[in-house]
Amino acid sequence: MIAVILIILLVDLFINPKKRQSSANIRLAALLPIVLMTIHTLINIVPSHGTISAFGGMFQYTPMHTVIKAVLNVGAILVLLMSPEWLKRDDVSVNRGEFCILTLSTLLGMYFMISAGHFLMFFLGLETASIPMAALAAFNKFRYESAEAGAKYILTAMFSSALLLFGISFVYGACGTLYFDEIPTHLNEEYLSIMAFVFFFAGMGFKLSLVPFHLWTADVYEGAPTPVTGYLSVVSKGSAAFVLMTILVKVFSPIVSDWHQVLFWIIVVTITLANIFAVRQKNLKRLMAFSSISQAGYIMLGVISGNAVGMTSLVYYILVYTVANLAIFSIISIIEQRSGKLTLDDYAGLYKTNPKLSFIMTLALFSLAGIPPFAGFFSKFFIFMAAFKGNELLVFIALVNTIISLYYYLLVVKAMYITPSEHPITSFKSDCYTKVGLIFCLIGIVGLGIASIVYQTIGKFSIGL
Repeated sequence: MIAVILIILLVDLFINPKKRQSSANIRLAALLPIVLMTIHTLINIVPSHGTISAFGGMFQYTPMHTVIKAVLNVGAILVLLMSPEWLKRDDVSVNRGEFCILTLSTLLGMYFMISAGHFLMFFLGLETASIPMAALAAFNKFRYESAEAGAKYILTAMFSSALLLFGISFVYGACGTLYFDEIPTHLNEEYLSIMAFVFFFAGMGFKLSLVPFHLWTADVYEGAPTPVTGYLSVVSKGSAAFVLMTILVKVFSPIVSDWHQVLFWIIVVTITLANIFAVRQKNLKRLMAFSSISQAGYIMLGVISGNAVGMTSLVYYILVYTVANLAIFSIISIIEQRSGKLTLDDYAGLYKTNPKLSFIMTLALFSLAGIPPFAGFFSKFFIFMAAFKGNELLVFIALVNTIISLYYYLLVVKAMYITPSEHPITSFKSDCYTKVGLIFCLIGIVGLGIASIVYQTIGKFSIGL
């Protein structure tokens, strides 16, 4: 990953400023990060066997780390595919290289978080991921909304990091070490250990947009550039969820009953309130912001299970959520660039002028809602099954909330197919990068659903034999 970032940086530095807007350089700036990230992902997609550690155990590797990093890479590649059309704008076109470097720098920070075996390495990764993200949120620096989004994000990140670091200091005070493997032997249910968990979880709650730490989400998602919003909603959230589960299981295992109770109520409130507020939204980016808050609650079901099945279900859920959510944000982005329209009313009659975009968006919304046979149904099924034992009431509440989420997803479908409009969004052709990204998302939504059906069928057949 560091090699990919350095190559992009050097190429961007040596491009003649006078020829930066030439068609050849524009194609190079768009293609190079996508090609390099694809090569990087393919080289590292097969997990190695065994566990490896470096830097005195501060950096650790397990085969599951390769899987989650590959999922995050897929999300980053899709974001890079949906960005070239936006980067043609005059107010951001000179910063193409900076956008790619900042995006991949946040991904590098997430790598450090995922592979951390020590709280210092974890915190360095967290800040490496957070600070460039604030710059990305404010990337449209000549737009007030983008600057506001960047300011809100950096202030929220600062306060959440302070809370998290305060919790880490309590961990050190209680245990005398910051190594994940050594902390459980010293941790107990004393007040200092409980406070360490509370402050740590509060800091991570901000990163995941869990209620009541979610108040920044809708404003930042609405103000940030749409590709950045997609990246925030998927890649950033996915890495934080995986890391949170790893640390809760490995570090805070002696107080598992305490964090189970906290997670139970956080999940219930997050899913319920986010769905209720999503129903009231007219701006599609704000609607998807509350949708992502709700999805974070569903992801936490994998965390509360605290076992290998929950970890597998969580990673699969993140993969399915990535392709479905980024399909929607890709369509929102291309329509925003071509027409400047973002509200639910603006999408009225979209099917008549842009039937293909409407069709893909419908499938993506159905997947997020958990309608079979799309991949989202199986991701929810697997994560519900992982969390079911001992959390029957929680799973029931989550199931009821899927009905509410289906309602506001269907509002978008109704607007596109049924609601009449005298002035619908005009017909247009998407750029090649967006088409490739949407095709990939469509294959993921349908293909992962088919793969899940085959997996379930073979599994039942094997049991029968």
